Amino acid sequence: MKLLSFRLGSFLGKTALATAALGFFLAAGAPAAKANDWDDCNRRVAYTEWRYHEAVERFGPYSRDARHWEHERHEAYERQAHLRHEYREHHRDRDDRYYHDYDSR
Repeated sequence: MKLLSFRLGSFLGKTALATAALGFFLAAGAPAAKANDWDDCNRRVAYTEWRYHEAVERFGPYSRDARHWEHERHEAYERQAHLRHEYREHHRDRDDRYYHDYDSR
């Protein structure tokens, strides 16, 4: 009987320890929510703009590198427009005052 209680206690202790460790790793290992999407987007636009201009200067406007960075720049601007649209949709008031304030100027 003593052996059974020792095994049961050891098993429950190990299970509790494993559960606590798993909970800690899941909570501590989760990345924080990104609040700087807009900064990342602007950084990506600036970087692709720079790389495009460098490729045009070095290889010409119709080179493979210039076309690649032109495509990347286009995607960065699309992402920026998407984020701007999402921000406006998310922060719009119920009576659509966000657009009315700026449209009347």
